[in-house]
Amino acid sequence: MSATQDLPGKVVTRFAPSPTGFLHIGGARTALFNWLFARHHGGEFHLRIEDTDRARSTEPAIAAILDGMTWLNLNWDGEVVYQFSRAARHAEVAHALLAAGHAYRCYATPEELTALREEQRAARQPMRYDGRWRDRTDWPNDADYVIRLKAPREGSVTIDDQVQGPVTVNNAELDDFVLLRSDGTPTYMLAVVVDDHDMGVTHVIRGDDHLNNAFRQLALIRAMQWPEPVYAHIPLIHGADGAKLSKRHGALGVDAYRDELGLLPEAVENYLLRLGWGHGDAEIITREEAVQWFELAGVGRSPSRFDIKKLENLNGHYLRAANDGRLVALIAGRVAAALGRELTDSDTSLLQRTMPELKKRANNLNDLAASSLFYLRSRPIPMDEGAAKLLASATPGLLDRARARFAAQDDWTAAALEQVARELAESEAAKLGQIAQPLRAAVTGSAQSPGLFEVLEVLGRQEVLGRIDDALAG
Repeated sequence: MSATQDLPGKVVTRFAPSPTGFLHIGGARTALFNWLFARHHGGEFHLRIEDTDRARSTEPAIAAILDGMTWLNLNWDGEVVYQFSRAARHAEVAHALLAAGHAYRCYATPEELTALREEQRAARQPMRYDGRWRDRTDWPNDADYVIRLKAPREGSVTIDDQVQGPVTVNNAELDDFVLLRSDGTPTYMLAVVVDDHDMGVTHVIRGDDHLNNAFRQLALIRAMQWPEPVYAHIPLIHGADGAKLSKRHGALGVDAYRDELGLLPEAVENYLLRLGWGHGDAEIITREEAVQWFELAGVGRSPSRFDIKKLENLNGHYLRAANDGRLVALIAGRVAAALGRELTDSDTSLLQRTMPELKKRANNLNDLAASSLFYLRSRPIPMDEGAAKLLASATPGLLDRARARFAAQDDWTAAALEQVARELAESEAAKLGQIAQPLRAAVTGSAQSPGLFEVLEVLGRQEVLGRIDDALAG
């Protein structure tokens, strides 16, 4: 039975990151799965910033989350919900539970709770609150207290998780957790439940590190007699070595995949989609197909493994399929920074003409930008080590004779220039590569480039002859 059959009506999902750092790759996948599930069922997807931790929540982190979501084109419905602004509503629910007898005042001091934990640790018992104020009414005057949920102690709770399957926990394992702190501020556990209810969330799709929280949150939901959401807890992402994902595996912020690694959002989206979800043997999946196909039944129970090389290779596919004008716009800043100057209209026009060839050999925007630089550098262009070796090993006088042949050429097209090179190779009793490689080195400053004769055509007669002269003089 699908999740929508379990809970009729409009599907509403949410992504609720804490703004204590960048939007990491695991969070981006959670957001994507929530977005796709909502769009597949014609429902709503909401974004909530869980900024109740005022000490760690920062404006730059919020901006990074919004920027990452926008870059991935994960558009949310309605306004962004900021959890901290709803503190009064959270407190209202805590006091309603208190009035209804589903919560109670706890006057245990921090020192008492520390001593309790130490006793439990020494006895090798689970560390949880012992309910010492659960049934008391001899409240001290003017003393600080917290409000705790009076959680059920008998029986068990089963969650029919859409990914993990049925999961059962005995109520005796749960404790009476704090809803409202002594300073009147709500805890995460309370705020999440209230916000999900008020936002009409029908499906809670999140990492399986939250599975234990679900049982505590469900106790609160039932105390309020609210509709229960459908839960789907997704296995976490591991590194290629099977260890918990970390920076050494490439677990960067989404902005780093864009800015530092030079990846395209559609490639990142496709890769994240295939991390733990599948549809037959499909590997390259368009957004339209993803929306059409996505169901929670396709999510596996085992942790997926993040492989940065596979992501970069996938990015190469999307790079080659991308619009040339878009790619020029994306690499313009990188190219300008490398050249140390602003690009002219002539520069961008040249990049536009060369892009069909350049993108065939690149896997990311950094490579693409770097491979285009030789077109725009001022003479004399720098030579890399490979180019210098090619020039040093070329047949003596070959470059002079090549220059003379090209200087006499009227038809400056790739096909005509290739014919000139072939005739020179024949006259030299050499292979075409023995002619082309030194020419490539002289003209591009590298041992590798797009097709040499297409490069010669784009650069033009004057520039090509000038670069050969520079190489001869060097």
